[in-house]
Amino acid sequence: MKTVYLVRHGQTLFNVQHKIQGVCDSPLTKTGINQAKIAREHLEKQGIQFEEAYASTSERAVDTLELLADVPYKRIKELREWNFGTYEGEGEHLNPPLPYEDFFVQFGGESQAQVEERISHTMEKILSETSASHILVVSHGAAIANFNRHWAHTSRVGKPNRIQNCSLFKYSYQASKFVLEEIIEHDFSHIQ
Repeated sequence: MKTVYLVRHGQTLFNVQHKIQGVCDSPLTKTGINQAKIAREHLEKQGIQFEEAYASTSERAVDTLELLADVPYKRIKELREWNFGTYEGEGEHLNPPLPYEDFFVQFGGESQAQVEERISHTMEKILSETSASHILVVSHGAAIANFNRHWAHTSRVGKPNRIQNCSLFKYSYQASKFVLEEIIEHDFSHIQ
């Protein structure tokens, strides 16, 4: 059995500005950096060490991974966030009500089914090809939400309504099946 920690990046400038941030990028804020440091402290206190690590090619995910662990890592484009097309960088007030489904396709983005398939296939590929037993993956809120949805039927815990920055989703992986074992969220109130 393998264990993978799937983590959302730390808070970014666009998160603070309430801008739609998919394949476009913005840097971590000071709060985002501190969130990653708090998550790292949790991992260290629990004695969790990673043999391998992977991140989306987005700067916010790579920077978060580098703050979380001192381990060589690979950047994988398919771990990136949902592509919101021409809505990228626009105000979040323009988002339609959930679920988004095919809404962004008409604007050059991805459908929800495409995001779910991409992230699920990529995670399966990573875990099936590695011999490591403890893996760290840093990705994005909507990508993680769709991965969670794909594996909801096997999960032992329910997904929160909103995925907090730097929350840790602990999955076990065996026989081509992911099981969500635990969601670790941190108290960031003292840094915000």
